[in-house]
Amino acid sequence: MHIIFFMIGVSLLMALGFLGAFFWAMKTGQQDDLYTPSMRMLLDDETPVTPETEPTVL
Repeated sequence: MHIIFFMIGVSLLMALGFLGAFFWAMKTGQQDDLYTPSMRMLLDDETPVTPETEPTVL
């Protein structure tokens, strides 16, 4: 019977943690713009990538 009370307490703590993370994400603006990032991949680049203009990775 003690394990049931322990598991209920653990699940409540996890739920409060997820709820706190959700409110933190809403407060800091994580969900402000959902449309632009999905459209950004469809837009063409301004200049084509050639071996001369390709960025170098160090």
